[in-house]
Amino acid sequence: MRRLEDFPDVALRIFERPRLPGPADVGNVYLIGICGKGMGALAELFAQAKYKVRGSDAAAYPPMSTRLESLGIPVDEGYDAAHLEPTPDLVIVGNACTPTHVEAAYAREDRLAQASFPEALAHYFLNDRRPVVVAGTHGKTTTTGLAVHVFKQAGLDPGFLVGGVIVGEEATSAVGSGSHFIIEGDEYDSAYFDKRPKMWLYRPQVAIVTSMEFDHADIYDDWDDYRQAFQTFVRLIPQDGLLVLNGDDPVVRSLANETRADTLFVGHDANNDVTAQHVRVEEGGQGFEIVADGFEPFEVFFPMGGDHNRFNALAVAAVALREGISPAQLSAGLASFQGIKRRQEVRGEVNGVLVVDDFAHHPTAVKGTIQAVRERWPGRRLVAVFEPRSNSSRRKLFELQYGKAFDNADQVFISSPPLRHNDDPADFLDPHDVAEIVLKRGTIAETYEGADSLLPHLINAVQAGDLLLVMSNGSFDGLVDKLMARLPTIENL
Repeated sequence: MRRLEDFPDVALRIFERPRLPGPADVGNVYLIGICGKGMGALAELFAQAKYKVRGSDAAAYPPMSTRLESLGIPVDEGYDAAHLEPTPDLVIVGNACTPTHVEAAYAREDRLAQASFPEALAHYFLNDRRPVVVAGTHGKTTTTGLAVHVFKQAGLDPGFLVGGVIVGEEATSAVGSGSHFIIEGDEYDSAYFDKRPKMWLYRPQVAIVTSMEFDHADIYDDWDDYRQAFQTFVRLIPQDGLLVLNGDDPVVRSLANETRADTLFVGHDANNDVTAQHVRVEEGGQGFEIVADGFEPFEVFFPMGGDHNRFNALAVAAVALREGISPAQLSAGLASFQGIKRRQEVRGEVNGVLVVDDFAHHPTAVKGTIQAVRERWPGRRLVAVFEPRSNSSRRKLFELQYGKAFDNADQVFISSPPLRHNDDPADFLDPHDVAEIVLKRGTIAETYEGADSLLPHLINAVQAGDLLLVMSNGSFDGLVDKLMARLPTIENL
């Protein structure tokens, strides 16, 4: 993890920021990078709390752009210092901003009250609440959304902030009236002037760690550096708090040695405190029996496929049962969960072709998502379409892992990631090398320069009964919408 002192432009990163005003002293809030998944959720939270909210972003794309529009939150596309006039009472600086970002630099040079995203969340919304923080390399968004849904169904009305739109709730955040505040705990850094992981700032009293696997190679030096971020995180939980760990993963399990809090282990192995038995794949999801210390085993149905989603449900079950939710309430909450947009989200079925949109981008997430949709829709030919868009997924480091991630697909289309100004060409992922590995492992794979060049070839390859799984943690240049528009025009499907 890089320190501010390590940057050549350190003079722009370490500066005296004005003291943050109290909640009663803020009338309007401006967010730089408002369409990011976390920033959009925070914008919604401020709007619900009756602050006037506006912001800017380089590009606005669904689902966050449509969500902000529906809330009446103005978004300026593109960046300009003039957007900060009239002067807001508070500026939230997104972590994508560099010190020379035109709006971030203006806020710094004019000494506007400014905060990072996690700092603002803690300062304005976590006072007098019981924060439940969901951390881990994989599964954070789905697990957080599921926890929110279960707590709401049990009548606890938690506050929450999740980096995705909860289907049915159609919301990414809420102030809530209950004592709990449920947060997706991202391990990415906070701002150009604060390189601490976001999850450190959330004052965790209850926490889940789903998984740990090296990620964010642009932030962390190596595996040890990455692991230390989680070790520090669990040390923040007070002695009377609760830590829920993936007991099937020895590395995650070892975090129990770093905390004073009471610890519960969850997973598929029988030696965990909360586990599942009699697992069966069912139409539309999976059924299993939850076995938890202190409770009689009870049956549940969960409408999401895959081992990883079953673990997500068990982790939420461990927290919910400890926080006073009954097995009956938990069962009802699990069964009625509709998921998160862009997590195995069914976009539609046209001419017999089913289109599923997913946010998967890390190799392990790609592999797990393919497995889950294979289980959920057996018998279909599975065509995986992937864009390596995140800062980590675009690195050569992951080429071999990606090559192995598509084994359960029948055909693979890979879009070449665009080279950004801060990319090192020598360390840049070569999609042709990934496709070569996929081919050698027995799956047809093709690469194309972007969504527009990929789409015609994908259309030509489509067969009746196919499942098209589109995976990207960005907009993929609107590929899913373009695909849905083209499918009705294909003849002879």
